[in-house]
Amino acid sequence: MSYNFLVASWGGPGHLGPTLTAARQLRAKGHGVRFIARADARAEVEAAGFHFATWQRTPQISPIARTSDPFQYACDHLLFGPAAAQSADVRDEIRRAATDGVLTDTALFGAVLAAEAERVPCALLSPTISLRPLPGQPPIGSCLPAPRTPEDRVAVEAASSRFVAVLNEWLPTLNEARASLQLDPSSHILELFDRPARFLIAISAAFDFAPDFLPRNVRYIGPLLDSSDWSKPWISPWPHGPDRPRALISFSTTNQDQTDALQRTINAVGSIEMDAVVTLGPAVAETILHAPDNVRLLASAPHDAVMKQVSLVVTHGGHGTVSRSLMHGRPVLVMPFGRDQGDIAARVEARGLGLILPPTAAETEIAAAITRLIREPQFLIAARQFKDIMAAEVSGAPLVRELEEIVRAGADA
Repeated sequence: MSYNFLVASWGGPGHLGPTLTAARQLRAKGHGVRFIARADARAEVEAAGFHFATWQRTPQISPIARTSDPFQYACDHLLFGPAAAQSADVRDEIRRAATDGVLTDTALFGAVLAAEAERVPCALLSPTISLRPLPGQPPIGSCLPAPRTPEDRVAVEAASSRFVAVLNEWLPTLNEARASLQLDPSSHILELFDRPARFLIAISAAFDFAPDFLPRNVRYIGPLLDSSDWSKPWISPWPHGPDRPRALISFSTTNQDQTDALQRTINAVGSIEMDAVVTLGPAVAETILHAPDNVRLLASAPHDAVMKQVSLVVTHGGHGTVSRSLMHGRPVLVMPFGRDQGDIAARVEARGLGLILPPTAAETEIAAAITRLIREPQFLIAARQFKDIMAAEVSGAPLVRELEEIVRAGADA
């Protein structure tokens, strides 16, 4: 039986890709899918063949955030501030066309409220480390390793408590949004994650730090990876044969002040007997970088094709790039700038899949780390093992199975 799904996507580069992958998987099983997202996602969504709607109402941002704190700013301008406006827009879209289920990016709390108000089964989708703190697992943004000692566990519990306390500062804002939909107020912020039928974590369970247990609605579904439609065709530029080490260098597609770190990485590769390709993305202009003869600068390239030909990947630690590297069995050097990247890096290091350096690392440090990844076989062995593990996790489209199940359960109820 086919169903109609509404997908609410934040639209940022690390979020739109996974939701489009989810939509394609649903369509491949015969389901109808349409999107609601910010306006700049329209071209990519419509190019993929999905109907698109965008936000119509202006968010009322609360004044309580301390703008010097990135997480509080995100709470104010992404998670909670727009919730009332987005919930009204999603409710209108649910009423406009047949909707059997809602799949929403975990950042769009308004979509969760709209689905609850309209009594439509809803699944939250986390395209990276879980935004919902999980028992015994370091919270997103903490960059903590998995707890191994009683002292580690105390540190993780304290970090989770601080994280939840910050989220709870926005409980009044959330309840204002709930009241606008005639929903009863929530008593705790975690109800926001526990009420939906599913909370789907699109990350490898084997890669993530294992929580003590999973709440009843939480499922790991493996990474949602698809080819980037905006990447230009790939023509292999390697000046030497395949016996010479090769690297893909790819930092963020958004501006994270990565130009200086990128230049130092390029200079480091210039001192090693190897070749490298750098994909710049829209955030960095090729003209401001200098590349030695063994490094090729490209605006973009299809990473799946490039990764088949390289020995390792140097990255800022975005979940999509790291997961794609591991799906190809490639070890990684992670230089995290912020967001969830330090958390991803901690997992890379814990699983023996690569190395971590700060983005301020000197050229000699970067060259030494890359040389280790080339010469020390344990990193490649671990990455190849993870390739098979992750392939098994994503086979069978677990996301589709979970969404079909919640729609059937909602119909039975």
